Amino acid sequence: MLGGDNMSEHKRPWTAFYGPSVRAEIDAAPYRTIGDMVSAIAHIYGKQPAFTTCLPNGMNGTLSFTQVDEMSDALAVYLRETGGLKAGDRVALQVPNGLSFPIAAFAVFKAGCVLVNVNPLYTAEEMARQFADADPQALIVVDIFADKLTDALKGHPIPNIIVTQVAEFFPAMPRGIVRLVQKHWDRTLSPITLPHIRFPDAIEAGRKKRAADKIAVEQYRAALSPDDIAVLQYTGGTTGVSKGAMLTHANLLMNMEQTMTMISGVEKGREVALTALPLYHVFAFTVNLLGFYSLGARNILIPNPRPLTNLKRAMENYPITWMSGVNTLFNGLSNEIWFLDSPPKHLKFASAGGMALQSSVAEKWEKVTGKPVLEGYGLTESSPVITFNPLGKTRGNSIGIPVPSTDLRCLDEDGNDVEPGQPGELAARGPQIMKGYWQKPEETAKTMQGDWLLTGDIGVMDSDGYFSIVDRKKDLVLVSGFNVYPNEIEDCLTAHPGIMEAAVIGVPDGASGEAVKAFVVLHDATLTSAAIRAYCKQHLTGYKVPKIVEMRDDLPKSNVGKILRKDLRQEDIAQRATS
Repeated sequence: MLGGDNMSEHKRPWTAFYGPSVRAEIDAAPYRTIGDMVSAIAHIYGKQPAFTTCLPNGMNGTLSFTQVDEMSDALAVYLRETGGLKAGDRVALQVPNGLSFPIAAFAVFKAGCVLVNVNPLYTAEEMARQFADADPQALIVVDIFADKLTDALKGHPIPNIIVTQVAEFFPAMPRGIVRLVQKHWDRTLSPITLPHIRFPDAIEAGRKKRAADKIAVEQYRAALSPDDIAVLQYTGGTTGVSKGAMLTHANLLMNMEQTMTMISGVEKGREVALTALPLYHVFAFTVNLLGFYSLGARNILIPNPRPLTNLKRAMENYPITWMSGVNTLFNGLSNEIWFLDSPPKHLKFASAGGMALQSSVAEKWEKVTGKPVLEGYGLTESSPVITFNPLGKTRGNSIGIPVPSTDLRCLDEDGNDVEPGQPGELAARGPQIMKGYWQKPEETAKTMQGDWLLTGDIGVMDSDGYFSIVDRKKDLVLVSGFNVYPNEIEDCLTAHPGIMEAAVIGVPDGASGEAVKAFVVLHDATLTSAAIRAYCKQHLTGYKVPKIVEMRDDLPKSNVGKILRKDLRQEDIAQRATS
């Protein structure tokens, strides 16, 4: 249990570094629900462009605030009236960045349902596990990955399947070209054998139903409260078991407000945000999708940022004023010739999250662009932002200061506060902290102590209230900002008939921050590292596949037979030091 709460005994020292317009306390969310926010903002900005999808060749499609609002209203009607969904039902969304994403997400909120973000790159096995836990009544999925549905839905059928495409709502000619390339050149489109409806057809059906029955979409969310669940955001959390963080409307709207108020110099209705991070990732979801929509910004959506030349036309064609990313993205762009030759001219600043921002990367970025990268820190369980570096008051190797209405403490092993400058586990409290884990009260109890979220990260607070991360208490591996959990990889490896034992750790990697390294003890001595990696690629998303596989005769174990990952980490550190 946590010791004495000394946060109530003194002022938060970090508030001295808030800008003049930053409120130390945010009393309430600016809107009752996210659906209310979507409609209110659309009425303000109307026909201004809200979202633009830009492909690597420059082909693009754009929707205004009014169009997104109307289409999401129509889709909400389809979900409730034709799909038969009820308030609180889950809707899975498995779509890359594109015009379909905001329409679908906003429709779910307007329908009074719960959004379940699903990584489009997941294997059928990974999809099946998430569907089994969330039990969605509808799935909105992109066609290029729909070939995995038959296997993913075995034993877990979803009654309503809506299929969209990458170039949805593009003008007819570029949309047709994209379809031809996908079908005949890339061969990325497979026949969809399961019953389904096309995304535009579902919207049109909802539109007609709404007009015929004179349906007021607001009725679907009339009974919702700010404390009702808006999103199930899946994470391994602090214990490594996949689970859905229950994020409420208030959690997300408050975190949106907390983050946006920390960002000085933004002009409502005039910003152009580049969204290269996937919107199904909680950082981009809250900050890019919700936050910049609330400011009336134009959001330039990149379906796939790899290779980085995929960003070139977007940066050339649009006056980007703000972008978010992870260390990997900023590092990569700073080494691209085209970016060095012509960095974005209108950029005000960039923000980094998801993984540690290396000081060398931050320095090079500022040298190239003339603008800083502001590093923040957060977790899925905190919607996600807990700290942020204030513009003009940034500190190197620091995650910044807590956002308004947030307390952050460093605790020792007994749950007591440590002195400034001393490391301790970070515990956070604020209106952005999740309601708990979906249907997992025991897991919730491990992570939540009253109002406090135990992050599992070890940090240090200086005398001014700036924080830095010094280590991670948990074993997760952070690959390009994505959590990779050793248990899942080890289970996959040991399912191979030629592998007896396996252990997984994270090792430093210049490209992705960390890489997955696997240690295996073999049954079959002829098995190669390449064969093991190929096997993993069949069962795991790409970033989870071990980059390094090391064969061992045995693995270090405790007296009770538990494999000691910490010993493997120490061995790897020593090996790197000598080499």
